[in-house]
Amino acid sequence: MKIAVAGSGAMGLRYGILLQEVGNDVHFLDTWDENLAAIKKNRGVKVWRDGENPRMVKVNVYRPEEFNEKVDLIIVFVKDMHTDEMMNKCKHLIDKDTYVLTNQNGIGSVEVIEKYVSKDRIIAGTAVIATVLNGPGDVDFIGKRGAGSVNLVNVTEKPDSFTYELVEEMKKAQMNPALKTNYKGTLWTKLFLNAVANTLCTLMNITMGTFASYSNCKELTERIVYEAYQVAEADGVKLEQTREEIVEHILYVSKYGNPLHYPSMHQDMSTGRPTEVDYINGAIVKTAKKHGLEAPTSALLVDLVHLREEMRESKVLI
Repeated sequence: MKIAVAGSGAMGLRYGILLQEVGNDVHFLDTWDENLAAIKKNRGVKVWRDGENPRMVKVNVYRPEEFNEKVDLIIVFVKDMHTDEMMNKCKHLIDKDTYVLTNQNGIGSVEVIEKYVSKDRIIAGTAVIATVLNGPGDVDFIGKRGAGSVNLVNVTEKPDSFTYELVEEMKKAQMNPALKTNYKGTLWTKLFLNAVANTLCTLMNITMGTFASYSNCKELTERIVYEAYQVAEADGVKLEQTREEIVEHILYVSKYGNPLHYPSMHQDMSTGRPTEVDYINGAIVKTAKKHGLEAPTSALLVDLVHLREEMRESKVLI
């Protein structure tokens, strides 16, 4: 399979390298000058595993406009707010047979991708894989090989032969893919986790395990999840778990799955990048308004994250 990874940050590098190592023809695309320079200078990416045993992995990296080969699949792994910009830069790679995969964090990117590719060629889903970008061309794969999992779902909810082929390639790469047929339900399941762990760990500058140790952790998680659950139901989402099951899942992942992990929003905040809170808790607020509802807890969290972003820029907070 010939693949272009559009966005060579932590997750883009992890997906691309794992798929490259099992024989796929992978090409990395990026717009971050420092990242491009480091990878080209070192002729590859430094890859760690839980902060140990670094190795250099040779990869091909380009600016999107420099790469002109048709591909079978474009994997989009930019921040949600940069999806349109990246898809526009990659549109010359797309023909009637090109598929696009997005496992981005928030909700809203699929609607942007639909401007460039028809629904029947968009594969969405979620990534439950902890990965840290230490710096340009330097990435840490958290967890032993085979750790983590990927949920894939066709936007049409009708898996086709290409989707099954992609699932098989991910199995070879030990990415533990699960093929789903509930599009919105699959995305919202991960949104609940992100709305709690990403946002609160960012605001408090803590790991997921530290959050799980908070004495009022369960009650706080319930407040966010129950509010979002009502919004999802109003939007007609067929949720795969009960409120209580979602809360327990978030607590389990935080305490046992990734207790030492700083979520991606925290990584963005600490490195001076804009966060995706508008596509996570903000998506809950936006969906609530569409149905005449309110989501005051998520609305407050959105404001607090933006407040922290502004204070970071003014050097009040570090």
